[in-house]
Amino acid sequence: MTEKILILDFGSQYTQLIARVVREANVYCEIIPFNKPITYDPALKGIILSGSPFSVNEENAPTVDVKAMADKLPVLGVCYGAQLTAKLFSGLVAKSNKREYGRANFSISKNDVLLEGVSENSQVWMSHSDTIKQLPDGFELLGTTESIPVAAFKAPNATAHPIYGLQFHPEVYHSAEGKTILKNFLINICGCSQDWTSAHYITETVAALKEQLGNSKVVMGLSGGVDSTVAATLIHKAIGKNLYGIFVDNGVLRKNEFQEVLEIYNQLGLNVKGVNAREHFYTKLAGKVLPEDKRKAIGSSFIDIFDQEAQKLEGIEWLGQGTIYPDVIESASVHGPSVTIKSHHNVGGLPDTMKLKLVEPLRSLFKDEVRKIGAELGIPAEMLNRHPFPGPGLAIRILGEVTEEKVQLLQDADKVYIDGLKKYDLYNKVWQAGTILLPVKSVGVMGDERTYEYTVALRAVTSVDGMTADWAHLPYDFMAYISNEIINTVKGINRVVYDISSKPPATIEWE
Repeated sequence: MTEKILILDFGSQYTQLIARVVREANVYCEIIPFNKPITYDPALKGIILSGSPFSVNEENAPTVDVKAMADKLPVLGVCYGAQLTAKLFSGLVAKSNKREYGRANFSISKNDVLLEGVSENSQVWMSHSDTIKQLPDGFELLGTTESIPVAAFKAPNATAHPIYGLQFHPEVYHSAEGKTILKNFLINICGCSQDWTSAHYITETVAALKEQLGNSKVVMGLSGGVDSTVAATLIHKAIGKNLYGIFVDNGVLRKNEFQEVLEIYNQLGLNVKGVNAREHFYTKLAGKVLPEDKRKAIGSSFIDIFDQEAQKLEGIEWLGQGTIYPDVIESASVHGPSVTIKSHHNVGGLPDTMKLKLVEPLRSLFKDEVRKIGAELGIPAEMLNRHPFPGPGLAIRILGEVTEEKVQLLQDADKVYIDGLKKYDLYNKVWQAGTILLPVKSVGVMGDERTYEYTVALRAVTSVDGMTADWAHLPYDFMAYISNEIINTVKGINRVVYDISSKPPATIEWE
C-alpha cells in the first residue's frame, strides 16, 4: 500500500507547489478541498494545510477541525493553515502593521526535528496580511523573522500527534531551505519511507490496470504528445494488443510529424492505426477565420473521425485518456470548494452512443512526473522532451483562414526554426517555440526582382508551467541565421519578425 500525505486546499495559488515538492521527495500526496471528509486509511501518514486568499478572521473563512486531525496524524499548517491553527487553539491572529510579502530572513528560536539542517538566517518567502501576534498556551516558538514575532511554531502536547505551523511558504523557490523543512516533516515527523519512485509507480499502475481491465479492449486517441504516449505505453504493458490506438493526421501537424510519430509508436510496440484525414479537416476549416471557430472545427472533426474508426472495432469497452493531475485537481473557490476539471483531454466530448468506461493511468501525475515515467518506460527522449503543441495544431498558428497551401508554407518555415533551435542547442532551453504565419504580405527584393510575399513571426518563451511566460532572449547570431534560412529556403515568405511579448498580457499562442 502506497504511503500518502493529504494536502487540504484552502484556495492558495501555491497549493500545487506543495504537492510537487512532496512528490519530489518520493512521497505520494493528494490535494483535496478543505471541507471534503478525510478517510483515515492506514496508508495516510500526515496532513498539510495550505495557504489561502482568505483571512482567518473573516466571517465565512474556511475552517477545519485541526485538533481532530492531529489526534490521528501529524499536521503541518502553511501560512493560512498556521494562522487557522493558532486561532482555533485560542491564539491571537490579527492584521499586520504592514503587508508582509517577499523575502525575509528566518531566525531559529528553538531547535527541532522540523528545522534539522536549516541554516541560521535562512531566506524564506512571505505572502500574508494577517500575522500570529500571540501563540496559544503550551505552543512553542520555533522561529521568527525581523518583522514578525511568530514565523514557525509547534504544539507538542495539545494532541496525540504534533502540530506544526509555518507563517512563510516553504514550497516556493524563494524559500532557500523550504524543501529541507518539508522533507523533515515528511520523514522525521510523519515517518514516510520515500518509496514512491517512477519504477514503483509503473509496477503498481500496470498491476492495477491488469486487474481493472482484465481481457477487455481499450481504444485510445493518440496525439503524438507526451501524455497520451506514456498513458498508452502503460496500458499496453498491462493488456498488450488489446489496446487499439488511433492517431489522426488532421492536416495541421508539424512537417513529417505523422510519419515520425507512427514510427516511434511502432518502435514501442504499440498497436496504433494511422488515419490520413487531412482532406476532411481542410474541408471543415474552409472559410473559418475566427480562432474559436477553427478550434471547434478541429475538435468536432476529430470526434467524427475517431468515432468512425472506433466503430470498426469490435468489443471495445474502455476509452483510454492521457488526463494528468492538474486537469482534475479539486480546488477551493471563493465561495467554497468546487471541482474544476479542464476539458483539454486527448479526447473530449465523444458521442454518448459509444458508452465507454474511462481508463486514465496518469490522472495522479504532474507533467514532470509523466516525463520521468516515460523515461523509465524507455520512450525516446525526442518525444518526451517535445515542446507543448496546441491541440488544434498549426490551425491556430495560421492567422485567418487555413488552407493546404498556407499549412505547407508554415510547416516548412517551422521546420527550419525548430531544427535551428536544436542545431544551436537552444531547443531544451526554451519552454515552447513555434512559427506563426501572419495574414500580411509585404514587398521584398530578391536578386533583381521585387516580391510580395508572406510574413512569419517567430515565438519562443521561457516558463515553468505555462501559466506565465517570458519571451526567450535568443542570441542575435541565431536569429540572423534563422531569418536568412527561412527567407532563402521557403518560397512564399520574404519577412521574419520576432515576438517579444510576455504572458501576461499576451498569451503564448497567438490564437
